[in-house]
Amino acid sequence: MEQAEIKQNKAIRGYIIRCLVKGFNNTALTRQISNSMMAAGLIISPDISKYLDYLQGAGYIEFTAEKVTAYTAYANDAVIKLTKAGVDLAEGTIEDAKLVSALTNDSSKLIKAISNIQYDGPRTDLQAGVNLAKESFSDKTDNSHKYIIVLSDGVPNVAINYDKNYYSDDVIAKTKAELQSLSKVTDNVYIMLTGISNGEATATPSTKTYNQIIESVFGTTEKPTIGKFYYVTDDKIETTITNDIYKDLLPVSKSFTNLKVTDYFTKEIVENFDFSYVKNPNIGTISDKIDTKTNSILWTIPELKSGETAIVQYKLKLKTNYSEDIINKVLNTNTKLDLSYTDSDNKTNTKSSDVTPKVKLTEQLPTVLPKAGSTIFFGFMGIVLVIATAFGIKYIVVTNSMK
Repeated sequence: MEQAEIKQNKAIRGYIIRCLVKGFNNTALTRQISNSMMAAGLIISPDISKYLDYLQGAGYIEFTAEKVTAYTAYANDAVIKLTKAGVDLAEGTIEDAKLVSALTNDSSKLIKAISNIQYDGPRTDLQAGVNLAKESFSDKTDNSHKYIIVLSDGVPNVAINYDKNYYSDDVIAKTKAELQSLSKVTDNVYIMLTGISNGEATATPSTKTYNQIIESVFGTTEKPTIGKFYYVTDDKIETTITNDIYKDLLPVSKSFTNLKVTDYFTKEIVENFDFSYVKNPNIGTISDKIDTKTNSILWTIPELKSGETAIVQYKLKLKTNYSEDIINKVLNTNTKLDLSYTDSDNKTNTKSSDVTPKVKLTEQLPTVLPKAGSTIFFGFMGIVLVIATAFGIKYIVVTNSMK
């Protein structure tokens, strides 16, 4: 079925519902409704049986005569009456938005849920749908990235507690305000509008054209009301999702926050070596000297983004009054290194490493005899994991490779 035909069917069914609302006790004669639609130019034939059949099957209308069907109603000029569901539909108290699936990582469940969606009325209540999507973000998602993709096959013609006039200024204002409210709860919004074959046509009973309503609600592709707005044909929906929206979502990084790196030195290092920085850290702040109570330095990094690397560099220099007990002894420069951070799911993680660079002081006889009591020593250090040491210079490297 072509989109133009679908749109026409919606308009006709909506017109029938509105005629019944205006009738005595929500009733009207079949020919009265048919003639009214012909006069309005909605139909060219008085046969409205397929529209009545749909509304009756959906439970929105009924015929007061027991044996009348949708296909005999015109011949009998039968009385059509709104059912309770029809009244609720007309008054906006019927559910215009239904949650077909809770938040899930299971794509098969989502595909099944989407495949089971059924069209259930000539209404496009975008405000109700957006409001329900917004409410679906619970406290459990507060620290997650949130995105809403809106796909609509029609211009919104009703809103929550709408004033019964399709495409009214009230409907436009409420829908636009609901979309704008998403900026407070989402990272971004992607809107795809399709199914509008003739945007210059008047959106009856409004005096506005469909294009005018679209711009009032969604803005334009260059200046959208919120997020990004795509005005696409049906055959471009998949391409828009895969080539534009999906690629736009890919760079979303999983940042780490509240990083704390604590480097603990051995007692022998603290007592026999002077500590100083070669370069200050490129990110965050760090202790200006070793804390002699804990023999440690603390490096604090507020945020480490995906692909970002934090580096600090310092050196250990042998003191002049070192202890001779460390000569020819392999020394660990550190006892351990502790790391704590908060991930993108707001979970606190801790990691610890006891891998450490090593240093050994060895005695070497000088080529020129020194004065009595003099001795010359050389220090050698190794390189281990992310803590690299060379010639007394040490690096601590913290990298976020999460994506």
